Amino acid sequence: MIYGAMKLSIGGTLKLAFRPWVEGLEHVPAEGPAILASNHLSFSDSFFLPAVLHRKVTFIAKSEYFTSPGLKGKLTAAFFKGVGQLPVDRSGKRGAGEAAIQGGIEVLRRGELFGIYPEGTRSPDGRLYRGKPGGLARVTLATGAPVLPVAMIDTEKVQPPGTVVPKMIRPGIRIGKPLDFSRYQGMEGDRYVLRSLTDEVMYEIMKLSGQEYVDIYATEAKRRLAEAAKERAAAAKSNRPGPDGDGPRDPAGGRTGSEEAEGTAG
Repeated sequence: MIYGAMKLSIGGTLKLAFRPWVEGLEHVPAEGPAILASNHLSFSDSFFLPAVLHRKVTFIAKSEYFTSPGLKGKLTAAFFKGVGQLPVDRSGKRGAGEAAIQGGIEVLRRGELFGIYPEGTRSPDGRLYRGKPGGLARVTLATGAPVLPVAMIDTEKVQPPGTVVPKMIRPGIRIGKPLDFSRYQGMEGDRYVLRSLTDEVMYEIMKLSGQEYVDIYATEAKRRLAEAAKERAAAAKSNRPGPDGDGPRDPAGGRTGSEEAEGTAG
């Protein structure tokens, strides 16, 4: 009942305001379990995809969505609780990931739709990153449910990270044909099988989305970006413009790395 009310109010508003286009909706089964494995570009992904589906879909959502402070945090928590989303603690605490996997298995055993972002976090730059094999592959092999690759298109432009007011840009959603992994049944203990299954799904998502694929985890990419930002900040602080107004220079007298990047940007 709560999900229906949320879908009618929030989902209806999203569809009316943003008019998301959808391809492949016919691939979503009218009944029975299925896994929707999607790329992850924006916080709004978990709003747009359920809005265009005729059936309820339960996503794994990071626990911060349920515990964030302030009015926005309370509204977000109310939404995710209202639509029955599963919180997952990504702090590395023992058993947190296992609880999320078991929750997904239960959703599918009830004959419902289960949504998951194999990358594990939002893409930091719009590219598609390596999928984490633990959640997607284990849930798939434990239930035998078909996997539908999903590509969210331009949702990162609707609400870029750090923005509050969304931009009126029309996003899109492509849903691929169901993937059958019954050939791997009984092999969930084989890490090579888990990796192969995940990579196959990510390849299909890449074809649907047209994204550039990067063979590292998005969490690692975010770590590298954060470190690079710290290095740039430290370099800028230690190489402030001199009295003559010249910009920062490296010890050899050339441009700094940030200047080189600006000079070669296309």
